[in-house]
Amino acid sequence: MDTDIEQAVSKVQKLCQQVREQVAVEVVGQTQVVDQMIIGLLCQGHCLLVGVPGLAKTLMVQALANTMKLSFGRIQFTPDLMPTDITGTEIIQESAETGQREMQFQPGPLFTNVLLADEINRTPPKTQAALLEAMQERQVTVGARTRELDSPFFVLATQNPIEQDGTYPLPEAQLDRFMFQLLIDYPSEEEELEIVQRTTGVTRPVAESVIEPQDLQLAMRLVREMPVASHVAHFAIRLARLTRPDQDAPTFIQEHVAWGGGPRSSQHLVLGAKAHALLKGRLSVDYQDVVAVAAPVLRHRIRLNYAAIASQLTADEIIERIVQNLSTNNDADIDNHSAASQDHRDQSSKVFRSEDVSNP
Repeated sequence: MDTDIEQAVSKVQKLCQQVREQVAVEVVGQTQVVDQMIIGLLCQGHCLLVGVPGLAKTLMVQALANTMKLSFGRIQFTPDLMPTDITGTEIIQESAETGQREMQFQPGPLFTNVLLADEINRTPPKTQAALLEAMQERQVTVGARTRELDSPFFVLATQNPIEQDGTYPLPEAQLDRFMFQLLIDYPSEEEELEIVQRTTGVTRPVAESVIEPQDLQLAMRLVREMPVASHVAHFAIRLARLTRPDQDAPTFIQEHVAWGGGPRSSQHLVLGAKAHALLKGRLSVDYQDVVAVAAPVLRHRIRLNYAAIASQLTADEIIERIVQNLSTNNDADIDNHSAASQDHRDQSSKVFRSEDVSNP
């Protein structure tokens, strides 16, 4: 049975590497962002991609969708977009045989596996609220009837941070529904040269499908079933709680943060750490797995106050200081738990043994 588990983990690792390679066929660079998108997908979490125009946000999402044999939908959010434009609506249709008229549901673009929500902050709050239900509950309500969405359901939204005229900032409740906020940066000079060479020729390469639906289900199941040692879970919880400016928070948090992440941030830290460990071929989660996903999980859940804005501090700098603060205070605990971590790794396969993960 241990061999089956190791084979399943190895299979997921190879598939994720193939996804990286296929996305790289269309997208130059951005390897860290692609890895974080894969982690979000394995955790069944949604991702918000933020970057200035022209940095391949939309192309990256399309390339990732091309690597999977899943249905793909796209919504271009605009100020005049209505909720029924994305959820679907009931229409009257007349039967050609009987001539009778009846109401039939016409599903909207939300009924898909991978959804690209392009420029999500350009649509009014009423339409954003319709997407909110779909993201959290994985269902939509049209009229008096609620309909389940396809499984898996994965939202990859894009947002332009510099053009604020005519936009509708996402409310905190909707931001919290995103597992990750991913920042897209400019490519290096070498990467930009490669982009020019690839895109100014006669043909452009296209990513190929490398993941079957059952393979994706296996990977998602492995992430959910992976055990987490109590000291690692406690580390993640402490990390999330230190973003909150209460009386127990460090002074720099009280001085610069208006509010921090809620319990969902702790959940996403642990889930993301599980998927990160799986991508590394491990069956147990370590402190560094939590640290690796800390910035994308927490940056959109930390609201800076005016003092931080005046000092030109960013959420990422706050997170970095929290991690340093927590790691310094946690060094002794890490030494004490090193033996416990090894025992936990030995026990991980025993936990997996309760079910055969090779056949999800």
